[in-house]
Amino acid sequence: MSQSSQASNAKVNVIRLGEYLRCNGLTHTADISIQPLSGGQSNPTFRVHAGTQCYVLRTKPAGDTLPGAHAIDREYRVMAALQATDVPVPRVHTYCDDPEVIGTPFYVMDWLDGRVLVDQSLPGMSSTERADIYAEMNRVMATLHAVDPANVGLSDYGRAGNYFARQISRWSRQSKESTLPMGDAMRRLMDWLPENVPPGDETTLVHGDFRLDNLIFHPTKPEVLGVLDWELSTLGHPLADFAYHCMSWHIPATLWRGIGGLDLGNLGIPTETSYVEAYARATGRSPEEHWDFYMAYNLFRMAAILRGIGQRAADGTAAAADAVDISLKADPLAEIGWNCALRYESNR
Repeated sequence: MSQSSQASNAKVNVIRLGEYLRCNGLTHTADISIQPLSGGQSNPTFRVHAGTQCYVLRTKPAGDTLPGAHAIDREYRVMAALQATDVPVPRVHTYCDDPEVIGTPFYVMDWLDGRVLVDQSLPGMSSTERADIYAEMNRVMATLHAVDPANVGLSDYGRAGNYFARQISRWSRQSKESTLPMGDAMRRLMDWLPENVPPGDETTLVHGDFRLDNLIFHPTKPEVLGVLDWELSTLGHPLADFAYHCMSWHIPATLWRGIGGLDLGNLGIPTETSYVEAYARATGRSPEEHWDFYMAYNLFRMAAILRGIGQRAADGTAAAADAVDISLKADPLAEIGWNCALRYESNR
């Protein structure tokens, strides 16, 4: 491994990792090399070259972290449980909670040779290709929400019922514990959301961060090879999970990871209404009545997550160099969420 590569991987004990992989039958040699993978804000991730084998190493950040954050043990468990289902996930090999091995807990999974699509407008594709990509995302999410947690050993993966109230409480508490300033919209949502949770409940396995760039697509086909980044997965309400995935229709492309304001018809990207209808047909659920609440909740939750990223930047433990810039989008997202809340109120 080159000196520059060694410097970039200073937080991972590569010699011990190589020996660990060899002892666990994942490689015939302890002589390995690793390279950081960009894009993650949370858990540092690396590509591991071990002879002819290629793996992904996912680690917990070094230093103090917020309670419940960076749950790579849960990521490993849920992907292991989904191996025999129709939900596409990478093959996972081993989880190690001994920080003495490489300096922090970690797990190892297969490298998937495919595409990570970041820009949701899918530049360079035809309108048909874009429509197929969006249809495949919708299909995979419906497939995930059809999994019976008990059948895959995940009946204790989270608490059943009362999901919205518990999540609102969790993210409100985490936001209040942060030392970062908080905008008015965020404070309003903290007060409004607990008082307006819709009636009815359902519990499924939820991903918690299902979005385009957490999927690995086949190199040439509109086929998801693997769903990644399960850190926020739990047992929860499927419509909360699906609405999170649909936030991009409400977020301007000029702000962050959104398709709001784009000419969707010309691009071949479905409208939010048609996308929601496709999910409803596939699952038999009816998201429409309380959609603005689900959206307000998710924009609040996303704002809280970004505040957490900003807090890690302030504490010096952020995994990505753009953590500060990303965290500054929290208040604008909360403002969009508050507008959804007001629309929900006016339509009741």
